[in-house]
Amino acid sequence: MTNNLRKAILTTTILLLSTSLVLGMSTQESFAVKSSGTYLSQTGSSGSPVCGDRLCSEATGYKDSISQKSSAPDTMSKAACQANEGQTRMYYIAADEIEWDYAPTGKNVLKGQEFNDDENVFVQNSEDRIGSTYIKALYQEYTDSTFSEMKIRSAEWEHLGTLGPAIHAEVCDTIKIVFKNNSAENEFSMHPHGVFYDKESEGAEYNDGTDSSQKDDGIVAPGDIHTYIWKVPPRAGPGPNDPSSITWMYHSHVDSPADTNAGLVGPMIVTAKGMADADGRPIGVDREIITLFTVSDENASLYLCDNLDRFTQESCDNEELVGDDDFAESNLMHGINGYVYGNQPGLDMNKDDNVHWYIIGMGTEVDLHTPHWHGNTALWNGNRVDVMEIMPASLKVVEFVPDNVGTWLFHCHVNDHIAAGMSSLFTVK
Repeated sequence: MTNNLRKAILTTTILLLSTSLVLGMSTQESFAVKSSGTYLSQTGSSGSPVCGDRLCSEATGYKDSISQKSSAPDTMSKAACQANEGQTRMYYIAADEIEWDYAPTGKNVLKGQEFNDDENVFVQNSEDRIGSTYIKALYQEYTDSTFSEMKIRSAEWEHLGTLGPAIHAEVCDTIKIVFKNNSAENEFSMHPHGVFYDKESEGAEYNDGTDSSQKDDGIVAPGDIHTYIWKVPPRAGPGPNDPSSITWMYHSHVDSPADTNAGLVGPMIVTAKGMADADGRPIGVDREIITLFTVSDENASLYLCDNLDRFTQESCDNEELVGDDDFAESNLMHGINGYVYGNQPGLDMNKDDNVHWYIIGMGTEVDLHTPHWHGNTALWNGNRVDVMEIMPASLKVVEFVPDNVGTWLFHCHVNDHIAAGMSSLFTVK
């Protein structure tokens, strides 16, 4: 399928989905008004009322992160934060240029087999195809401001892949990030969603009526360091129908499409006031999982020419190759956290764990994604689901309490994306 045909089909699909979402909003708003952030009692097949996931007559020993709804955001004010100031959370993060392999095992893990001809369109290296390994720019965490020692990513966060470190904060906290741009020649930044920031911490430059004497913009030249300060007011925390924590994200916003295709995207988790532990993580949640669904367009990355030079016998001087649809198709990496065909590690959890599963979307008009869990279900905004709908820059969290032991498929349900490898495996022990 050519890029133009795919774009036309998906653009039409997005319009239809948008219409559906608008038509459904009144129903969801009505539910929200009735429930005020709690679950309405229903009647089960036995005639007993049902409360959320359990019969109302049952004990509440069921791991009830679903009952830990946050009413604080509607009652807290900025003044409340001033009277009850939180912590300052320090992070040292750099933009590093590295080689990233979308399929490090060298096979289709879903099938336990070598890649077939259709799959090799995306992963096979040849004299005029880059293959599965690309030069990318990724956010990586360091131990201190010297940026001499990288912080080791624990097994818990192994699944993050190309995503930057998970930033955690509680409502009323301040996030302070010392950022170093280790790129050889590209300007980068860190632009946050959801939190409160001044112009010098926005990480984006545009015609906003200010000049260089009034703001720094947070655009960071190669080799330079900049400190971002992001405050976390109540309006950055969970809403009435949210669980105790929600996700935002940060990404480079110098040339946003090129920067994010290069890999500069990371998650930021905010927990309601009084519901976070000392590390800013939600109390009563056994496991946090973060998954980014995006078709990384390596053709639009800052490093296409570098990748051709390093991994093929061609260069960007070959305009016929660079403009070829088949070549462009080979560089559309349909990944979950930068992994294809089941190569993502670390999606492990225990039966009956309270899991907050955060889902992020990025990309362009082809990035209509429908993440689907096999064998288990989740709660989103009070609705029972096993499929979610996300678009570019969508940020959602589901409450996931797995009850079905085994290894299960987790994938985008868009057919074209399945064929291109947008699938992972998760394990319930």
